Parts: sequence; C-alpha cells; structure tokens
Amino acid sequence: MTPLARAHWPTLAADCHVLVPIGSTEQHGPHLGMGTDTAIAVAVTDRLAARIGGTAYVAPPIAFGASGEHKGFPGLMSIGNEALELMLVELVRSMRDWAGEVTFVNAHGGNLTALTAAVARMRTEGHNVRWLPCATEEVDLHAGHVETSIMLHLDPAAVDMGAAEVGDTRALADVLPTLMAQGVIGVSANGVLGDPTTATAAEGERLLEQIVEKALRRLASGAVDERGCLVAGSRP
Repeated sequence: MTPLARAHWPTLAADCHVLVPIGSTEQHGPHLGMGTDTAIAVAVTDRLAARIGGTAYVAPPIAFGASGEHKGFPGLMSIGNEALELMLVELVRSMRDWAGEVTFVNAHGGNLTALTAAVARMRTEGHNVRWLPCATEEVDLHAGHVETSIMLHLDPAAVDMGAAEVGDTRALADVLPTLMAQGVIGVSANGVLGDPTTATAAEGERLLEQIVEKALRRLASGAVDERGCLVAGSRP
C-alpha cells in the first residue's frame, strides 16, 4: 500500500484503485478531538488498502465535510452539502485518465447526502466509483462508546477520559425530530450522543477490526445498492 501523496507519477499503476477517506472537522464531546471522524476514516482506509494490496493507493483525506448539525459548538469547520458534492464530483473527474476505480470511505453520517448524490452522478457519467461506510453509529451515534474506544486504540494521547461525560443515549429515531430542527446542541448540551465512559482501547481495536472486516466483505462483493454504496451481498 502506497500513500498517493508520496507516490511519483511515473510509478502509478495503470487503472489503479484509489481509496479516498472522508471525515469531518467538528466537535466530538468534551473529550475527543475535532478530527475524530477523519482519523477513523484514515485508519479504516489504510487497513483496507494494506489488505487489498496490489495497486491500491490511499488518497489524502477529505477533512472538511457537511456538519451543519454541529453548529453552536466551537471548532466546527463545515463546507455543506453543495460544496462537498461538487468537490467529490470534480475529484473523480480529475482521476478519469489514470484511476481504474475509486472508493470513498466515509466516517461521518452528515456527508451522506452529498456523497450519495456525487456517486450517483459520477456513475451516470460512466465512472467506476462507489462508497462504503465506517459505520461507527451501529452502537451509539456520536462521541460515545464506539468512537471513544477506537480513538483510545488509535491515538490515546488525543483522548481526555477525565472529561468524558454521558450524553443523550436515546436511539436515533427518538432524537431525530429535535436533531433535524435544532442540531446536536438541541439534543445534547455536551455534544455527546452515547456513553463514552465505558470505552477501552482493547474494545477500540476489536471494533476497528470489525469495521475493516465488514468493509472487506463489501469490496469483495463488488455489488452496490441504489445509493452507490458497496454491499456485502449474501455473505454474512
């Protein structure tokens, strides 16, 4: 696996596979850094590329996403849906002459509107592009047990467990109306949707490997749904 940023153009394999991590810059509670989503996207992408091998390259991460729901918390840097969609479209178009396939690896749920629209547009133009999720929201929604555990594994110095606080632990369906109307701050004053106090580095290692394994099954299938998202097919 070669980081694309360190590759020399004469050495790039023809019709190579480029994996592009997408994160965000936004609050992750009082205990996690603004770059949490980006760090997780990069970690998953690096591990995927290493397991794929061959001519897989990891692109520099997209660290600014659509994070308007975090308005009201200091540190937010969001470019919104329209700008993100255009960025993804133009990135794929710029790779048309040398990349055989492009896979976006997304670690922020707020990016989905722009991501699915961009991928649909690019596939209509004939590009071999798809995306897959890091799916950290399967246990809790934001800055809770999952993300905190993964960051304890990846970068423990960036986690302040002394500042970790329980946030709103309700399911997405229960908080979604308020979340849509008022943003995260209307649901959780500390910005946490979950319980980070139970997080451990060992759990983070296990969860990260689980995410990578699921992503590998999606890649192996090669099948995409109507959103351009890779699916695992009939495999468990």
